[in-house]
Parts: sequence; C-alpha cells; structure tokens
Amino acid sequence: MKRYSKTVAQQCRYYEVENIFDYMFSVYQNGNFTSFQQLYRELCKEARKDFIDYLFYEVEPIYWTEILKMTV
Repeated sequence: MKRYSKTVAQQCRYYEVENIFDYMFSVYQNGNFTSFQQLYRELCKEARKDFIDYLFYEVEPIYWTEILKMTV
C-alpha cells in the first residue's frame, strides 16, 4: 500500500512509534536506505521540513550530508 502526504502524527500511529523522526534515523543507521527513502516520501511537505529541522538539531553532523542526499 502506498502512503503519501502523511502528517507526523499519522506516521507515528501507523508505525506505532513515539517519534517518527527517531524511527527514520534508526532505519537509516541500520542500513535500510530504501526503507528510509520510502518513509521520507510518505511525509507531507510540512513534515519533510520538520524532519530536516530534526536532522540539524538532533542528529550528529557526520550523518547530515548522506541523509540529505537521500531526501532529494
């Protein structure tokens, strides 16, 4: 099933996680890059912007470049 344009709250409920952004980062860290890209694409435009904010405030800078490349 394809999911598009979902809010953060909708994604948290669907994936049964407390914080979808933490979940997305852990998926990336575990090497599931295709799954990470799919999770990112499922987010609505505003949630995607919020994820980028999360990236800069919560994730170590060493990951920024590679994660940003996967979101484009």
